[in-house]
Amino acid sequence: MREVGWVYPWVNVLHLLGLVMLVGGIGLLDLRVLGLFRDLPLAILSRVLTPVAVIGFVVQLLTGLLLFAADGPTLANAALFQAKLVLLALVMVNAGAFRVAWARQPAHIRRHPTPALRLSALASLLLWLTIAALGRLIAYY
Repeated sequence: MREVGWVYPWVNVLHLLGLVMLVGGIGLLDLRVLGLFRDLPLAILSRVLTPVAVIGFVVQLLTGLLLFAADGPTLANAALFQAKLVLLALVMVNAGAFRVAWARQPAHIRRHPTPALRLSALASLLLWLTIAALGRLIAYY
């Protein structure tokens, strides 16, 4: 990663692109669940944006592993990186819980998410934004 001068910066750019796809897709869905954009049907929005977010997550995962390989020992000992990993675990648990709760709701209720689903969407939004901020801050500490 560090031996070819252009590889690391381009992998970093791809990591940022994955972040935009992930947080853009999930963030808009979270905002819709929270009550914004009520004119947009939640089911259709989810069907369109979830694949974008999943692709963004895969890009993030693959490029994140490459970035880690370039500076693993330093990152592994960095408090910001450790915090990022903990928050990643939390956001994955939250996403799984959201999906289970969502699937259990009758279709006619899905148009109006429950308070628990709204809380999960808020947690998702805040967690992803915090994870993104930590990822950017790691470069400076």
